[in-house]
Amino acid sequence: MITYYSHSDLLSAQEAGLILEMGSLKDKVHLLVEFLSVTDPHGTALQTYLQSLHLTEYNLITVHDSVVRRYKDALIQRLREDENSLAQVPGNSNSTLLLIECVSDLQQREHDLVQVLVNRGAGPLHGRALGLDKLIAPLTRVSTAPRVTLTVGVAGSGKSRMVRRFIQLWSTSQIYPELSLAIPIACWELSSFDRLSVERLLRLFVPYDNMDVILFNESCKVLLILDGLEEFRQSLDFADAPPTSDPRREIPVSDLIANIVRGNLLPGATLWLLSRPGTGAKVPAGLVDRVTEAPPLSRTQIKDYINHCDVSSQVWTYLNSQKPLLILSSVPAVCHIIVTTLSRLLQLDSDATPLPRTLTEVYAHYCWPHLSGSDTPSGSIRKPLSSLGRLAFYSLLRRRYTFSETELRTYGVDVPPQGGMLSCRILQRRQSWSSDSVAWQFTHTSVQEFLGALFYYISSRRGMFDLFSESGVSWPRIGFHSHYRAALQKTNQSDAAAQGNLDLFMRFLSGLLSPAAAALLGGSLGVGHEEQVTQRTTATTLLQNAVTGTGGDAVSMRSVTMVTCLAELQQAEWLRSVEDDLINCSLRGKLKGGVCAVLAYLLQVSDTCTEETQLSNCLDSSSLKRLLPQLLYCSKLRMENNEFKEGTMELLGSLLSAKECHIQMLSLADNSISSKGIKPLSRALLVNRTLTTLDLRGNNIGAKGAKTLCEALKMNQVLVSVNLQNNHIENEGACALAEVLQSNRKLTTLNVQKNGIGPEGAEVSAQNLIILNSLLKIILSLQIIKLLIVNELLIYLSHVFSLQSNSVSDRGVKALSHALQSNRGLAITSLHLQWNFIKAGAAKALAQSLMSNTCIQLLDLQENALGDNGVIALACALRSNSSLSVLYLQGVSAGKSGAVALADALVVNESLHTLDLRGNSIGMEGAKAFSSALKKNRSLRSLNLQENSLGMDGAIFIATALRGNHQLTYINLQGNGIGESGAKVVSDAIKAGAPDCVVDI
Repeated sequence: MITYYSHSDLLSAQEAGLILEMGSLKDKVHLLVEFLSVTDPHGTALQTYLQSLHLTEYNLITVHDSVVRRYKDALIQRLREDENSLAQVPGNSNSTLLLIECVSDLQQREHDLVQVLVNRGAGPLHGRALGLDKLIAPLTRVSTAPRVTLTVGVAGSGKSRMVRRFIQLWSTSQIYPELSLAIPIACWELSSFDRLSVERLLRLFVPYDNMDVILFNESCKVLLILDGLEEFRQSLDFADAPPTSDPRREIPVSDLIANIVRGNLLPGATLWLLSRPGTGAKVPAGLVDRVTEAPPLSRTQIKDYINHCDVSSQVWTYLNSQKPLLILSSVPAVCHIIVTTLSRLLQLDSDATPLPRTLTEVYAHYCWPHLSGSDTPSGSIRKPLSSLGRLAFYSLLRRRYTFSETELRTYGVDVPPQGGMLSCRILQRRQSWSSDSVAWQFTHTSVQEFLGALFYYISSRRGMFDLFSESGVSWPRIGFHSHYRAALQKTNQSDAAAQGNLDLFMRFLSGLLSPAAAALLGGSLGVGHEEQVTQRTTATTLLQNAVTGTGGDAVSMRSVTMVTCLAELQQAEWLRSVEDDLINCSLRGKLKGGVCAVLAYLLQVSDTCTEETQLSNCLDSSSLKRLLPQLLYCSKLRMENNEFKEGTMELLGSLLSAKECHIQMLSLADNSISSKGIKPLSRALLVNRTLTTLDLRGNNIGAKGAKTLCEALKMNQVLVSVNLQNNHIENEGACALAEVLQSNRKLTTLNVQKNGIGPEGAEVSAQNLIILNSLLKIILSLQIIKLLIVNELLIYLSHVFSLQSNSVSDRGVKALSHALQSNRGLAITSLHLQWNFIKAGAAKALAQSLMSNTCIQLLDLQENALGDNGVIALACALRSNSSLSVLYLQGVSAGKSGAVALADALVVNESLHTLDLRGNSIGMEGAKAFSSALKKNRSLRSLNLQENSLGMDGAIFIATALRGNHQLTYINLQGNGIGESGAKVVSDAIKAGAPDCVVDI
């Protein structure tokens, strides 16, 4: 409590002012009133001070709410005015962003639409949905709210719409009621200022009296939204901008923004920055607390948008057949252009107007009606193109995307009337948040790039100087191809190539040379059809650039861009040839030079690579090195039978270790991978976050390699399926795997068949296995099963359990049988024990477990030497077992007595529906026994008695039995010495008794 006050009215007012700088707004007022009530009981000083602030005691408390309400009302009115000027593009109705770790290298390097193609229109792998209501809030109870949030997204992804949605929700008090002000600033609005202070900046956007009560009050929360960082005319430099904390000091706008983001200015404000990825990446990561990304449209959202068209089903069918266009439709603004164009053309005479197959054709059809005033490319557009195209081209070179009315007039572009055709489809009006000032931009950057390419295409036919120099002072260039090579060279220059600034421009320029574009545009452009020699010359130039971009190094995105230009040019013979080889798996020996560039392009757009990329039997170290950057973005990759050496495995390890790796399924089967080769792969698994399925079957990693891999599996928490079949891992490797299962809770499928693992491995590893409560499918050998049995710690092991071809032997099966009988945690439904040297003793133990087990539905004992004694034991189990429905006993050395026992069991058994006894010797007596059983059994549907020495008599016994059994739907009596005439008699008899039964005889 304050105990000493001056009796000077003036000093009291000054002290009151100091108190006002502490605490919340209401606390300040109450403290001030309490203070002055002691020192100034008549209220003179209080009134004097409040009047000096143009306030009174009563409205000081409410000034905050008054300013906020007026500001919100102004924002709502601005949003209503904007509704009419915005194109109806598809968007994210849920107002959801994706929380990501950082801006990827691909996003920093490449053109927006190249990013979309490489990712096949999908969003980031590890993106987490984040609603606008959580955008600037703490994510957990113990975390803090971010000061700086960065949202990136390609041009046309809906970032500005997201800002408008946020402002709408906040202005109507639906989100963040604790925010005093949310101030949206479109960065183009600051282009007319060279220098600004923070105080002047805020007064531009919150132009109300007494706003300082909120803006410079630490207890009031303020959100500053900077939308479109790439639209600053001055480049942002966070490293060299001189620091300042003076809110009244006017400094260059770029320095002002840098100091706000650093926290030197407005340290208490929250910032939301929005930009295209390349610019967003320039904001130092250390200054950004949260990074989000505008999500692409899903296939469902694209289809929902198409459903608003009059010819929706035709549009979707056609778009679905043109994968490159469908992928690009994941960008909302591009989706609007493509769908609008296809919808209009489908409503015209389709025979007269073929549907577009390339992006160039789409944009030609989209722009022409709005430049020429005609639905078809018939009217001349040379005059509007000379002004609008020039604006588009030279602004593209300077990376300018927003223009004032003065700049439009400088290029001879008439300001479009609001609501006019040009303003709706080509140019878009943008209204300032702060004033009545407006600016113009092309409806999407791709429209600007198309018109820029079109301008260059027309001008280069008569231009004598380098068109990239707007002043006209340059070396002479004569002839179209000279200008084309200049554009190609400019595209590949380091400064332009850094973010692929001219990639789409180059794609459109190449597409304008295609036969389809010549037929579509020739007349209205005032030029004749392109001669084939020009197209061939251009194609040759592109091929040379594609090959030059590969050499012995990795295929660059520049090389892929050249192939994309070839596709736009519709010189696709080479592309089709490589795609045919890819489909037919005949690329071996061909992956050199430009073929790798073509393959890299196909990885992005080919239907063949949509579900799975098949690169088996064609790769070596050099070709893999060339393709490595492009393989990063494949989701399912099959590279089998390639004989990978240690050096190649190092490359694969680097591929899987990359931060941008998208690979989720990788098959490296039959590659002769050794214990040394598995090392780089194992190291990669320590950091990889995408790979869920790894197939290493048919290699030679051995016990040593298995132990190396196991060390990685102990740490990896992503892999769910690993196939190590036929890798010679033996007992030592199996023990290492058992130890892995002690800690790894992600694996659901593990295959270690055919690895020479004997029963000894179980005893060595038993004490290491604690629990396997995640595996859904385990395809193992005995030793790991023994672990489960000895410890009786298995809680859940479900569905398929395969020990096929593992030399399990009697000893192992007896142990397994004990587990099936005593361990109630086993939930196995299918048990595969074929080819395991199992004899009668083990069969008896297994039969004993079947008497109490109620889970097993399929039992496969093919090719084991069970003999009659083993079969008799199983038959005894069938008398009481009520769960087994499929029993495979092919080649188990069963004879007459075994068959009789099985037949007797079938009389009472009501669950078995499939019985396979191929390759045994049950003979006529066995057939007679089955004949009697089939007359009473009503559950069996399939019976295979192939190659059982039944003879004619035995077959007749089976045939006559079916007269009283109509449940059997399949029977196989082949290879039983019946003869052709006998087969007909038996077949006719079976069909007469059971007409629905299929007979193989």
